[in-house]
Order: sequence, then structure tokens, then C-alpha cells
Amino acid sequence: MSTIVETVDVAVPVSTAYNQWTQFESFPAFMEGVEQIRQVDDRRTHWVTKIGGVTREFDATITEQIPDERVAWKSTDGPEHAGVITFHRLNERETRVTAQMDIDPEGFVENVADKLGVIDRRVKSDMRRFKDFIEDQGRETGAWRGEVDAPGQVPPKPGPGPAGRI
Repeated sequence: MSTIVETVDVAVPVSTAYNQWTQFESFPAFMEGVEQIRQVDDRRTHWVTKIGGVTREFDATITEQIPDERVAWKSTDGPEHAGVITFHRLNERETRVTAQMDIDPEGFVENVADKLGVIDRRVKSDMRRFKDFIEDQGRETGAWRGEVDAPGQVPPKPGPGPAGRI
């Protein structure tokens, strides 16, 4: 398994960068080889990729999502991979976005590509394209501000709302 870490600073507020990252269906606009992503529900996505002429489909589960801080996922079938994207406010107009991914290449071609640094370079290019994508737009194409709790964490209990409702 290989670990890839890539960081890019984007000239947008942290909420804008985070909101755009929650729009998984827009990933083909800046991720090379990603043909389609369909968000099945709050936790599940279905991916179609085409890399080196090979088309693969797989599902991934969002394992943790905290607005303006992080989005983590893990594949549930197909190529084994997991990762986390973190968002760090640098100032009111700039955000540092860091991708950390663990990838277990599947098959001879993917293993060779990994050994030659092709996968690492692709992630670096994808992060640069995300920077260009969000800065050129200046705003997000949508947002999902809900939370997904990490496995093993107990979500905080909500306090009473207006008139004692929860």
C-alpha cells in the first residue's frame, strides 16, 4: 500500500473550498481519469474511472465528514483505497487543502504506475486542477454541510431546542 500526501493553498475562504469538495459529482471537472461519481446517499458514492484504457467501477463510504475541517472515505469494493481531505483556514481568503490517501494498486499496470510515481503525480495534478477550478469560479457549485461521524465515535446528544423540543 502506498501513501500519498499532497497540499495546495487556494485563494478562497475555507467554507468555499470545503463546500466545493462535498460536491463529489463535480470531481470529473478536475480529477483526471474520473468519468463519473454518483452520490448514493449521505455516506455512499459510486465511482466510474477510466485510467490507461481500463474502466473500473467501485463504491466508497464516507467515514467522517466535519464541515470546514475534513472529509474521509474508504472504498468498499474494487481497488482498495482510503483517504482524508483536510481544510485549514490560513486567513479570511485563503485555505490550505491537504489530501492524504492510502492506495493499494490492483494489477500489474497499476503496480508499475505506482512504483514509477505516476499515481503520486496524478494526485498532485488533480489538486492543482482543484485549485484552478475553485479559484476560477470564485464560489462553490453547491454544498452539503451535514456531518458524518467517524466509526467508534459517539455523536454528541443534542440539547433541548425551542420549547423543549430536540
